[in-house]
Amino acid sequence: MAASTGLRFLAIRLEWMKSLPQQPEAVLTDIITAARWALSLGLYSCIPLGLSYAARRGNFMLSAVLCVGLLSCVFTSVITRILDDWENVPSVQATAKPLGGPGLIVANNALVDRTAVILLRGSSDPEGPRVVAIPGQPLSYWAEFPGRDVIALPPAPFGDNCPWFLKNLAIDLRLSAENLKQRSEMGMVSFLGYIGALLILLTSCMFIFKISAWPLANLFLGLLAFRGILALEVFFNSPDMQDVFASFLQNRLPVSLAIPFIFCAIGLLTYLYSILVFFAKKRDDHAD
Repeated sequence: MAASTGLRFLAIRLEWMKSLPQQPEAVLTDIITAARWALSLGLYSCIPLGLSYAARRGNFMLSAVLCVGLLSCVFTSVITRILDDWENVPSVQATAKPLGGPGLIVANNALVDRTAVILLRGSSDPEGPRVVAIPGQPLSYWAEFPGRDVIALPPAPFGDNCPWFLKNLAIDLRLSAENLKQRSEMGMVSFLGYIGALLILLTSCMFIFKISAWPLANLFLGLLAFRGILALEVFFNSPDMQDVFASFLQNRLPVSLAIPFIFCAIGLLTYLYSILVFFAKKRDDHAD
């Protein structure tokens, strides 16, 4: 998780530098945001690795599920509580320094024309007066920024060639982290109920890691299943689905309990399927 937090923090800082904000956020705020993202990443990556290891070693399924689920619940709760306490630390935003001062030169070497822009007021006013230097043309002064459609130049020399599926995964992890944060703000009982229901659903995928004789293939299938659960969590927590749940329940059940209830129902049905398959295989072995 520490490595994931560090990488995510660097990505956030690069995004911050690319957008040239007028009021940069404090470093501690970025670290907390990166840690929450890494917590969701660890939740959706460490559990399948643990279940895959238990299945490969032939451990008892019930004990493996209880061990992985309990450890994940304790770890997630402790880290979330620590991050909530860190957010109460006085902001150090006043000490954050903007990126560059007056006369900041912004260029993108990835472009063919290698256009450069000199921000006369620096990053404090990224859309203010500027001098544009286009190769083969004289310098031109712009009193204000006419729009990004005039010249194909991003605000700073950082490209974004990340594949779409990795972008989508990063966005869903960020939304999952925001869901956990919202549940934490609603109280520890609500948070434990949500994370407990989510862990029931995640650990119910234990049967996938025993579906074939190839552990690596089972691991890939398990990771695909966890990716689907992540997408399902984000979909259920979207504002549109919240409105659908509210209109369907009509105050018969709090909307905050709808998603945990669905997760528990799907997880318990999956557990029931695994148990029935286990006894069916056991009966066939006795019959042979």
